Amino acid sequence: MTKKLFRLHNPFHNIRSLYDGFDSPICALDCGEKCAVHNPSGKPFCCDICQAVPAVYQDEWKYLKTETGLWRAWQGNECSDDTQAGAEKLLSETPDNMLLLACLGPQHCERPFRSLSCRQFPFFPYVTADYRFVGMAYDWEFEQTCWVISNLGNVTEEYRRQFIEVHDQVFAYSQEIFESYQAHSERAREQFAMRRRRIPLLHRNGGYYLISPGSERMQKVEAERLIKFGPYRG
Repeated sequence: MTKKLFRLHNPFHNIRSLYDGFDSPICALDCGEKCAVHNPSGKPFCCDICQAVPAVYQDEWKYLKTETGLWRAWQGNECSDDTQAGAEKLLSETPDNMLLLACLGPQHCERPFRSLSCRQFPFFPYVTADYRFVGMAYDWEFEQTCWVISNLGNVTEEYRRQFIEVHDQVFAYSQEIFESYQAHSERAREQFAMRRRRIPLLHRNGGYYLISPGSERMQKVEAERLIKFGPYRG
């Protein structure tokens, strides 16, 4: 019997297909309008590189730099309050298979050419200590600025579905990327443990949960019961 060679599908060989499978708006409304009024620059926080610097995979950059003029390599001196030490720290924290980009700004945004990090902001795939990808958690550093974090119930089912499916594809191909998010999830557990708070999770089963950062016990909750932050408390 002739043996056939089995190759895992590399989703990064067709970035356009990966982007098209993760193109749903995060909410039914324009959440950028909700947060921009609280940013001195007048930009949505997620579109302001002085607030959040996008990181892209090397294969993404190969695609983006040939298809659009929206992006360029981040230099670390784009914002007046940037310091050399801060830029070096951010660069040192960037995985070897990724690089940091700067864009022309939200007024020039070309939505079909948003990076994966733009599409998933403010979320990351949450991976448990026993290596299960169970859903979406948010980057805690943006609690005070991102409107979505204070309004998780507005995240659409379609956005959640696409988020899960795209990351399932990526994780099936790359153990390295999976482990990087497992490490990021561990940092989340450490941060929430310091704050003596549980981690909000948009589970892949469609529910909302709070995760104990120590035991990782999950309690199902209603989205309306989740904490609101900063100017969005009202």
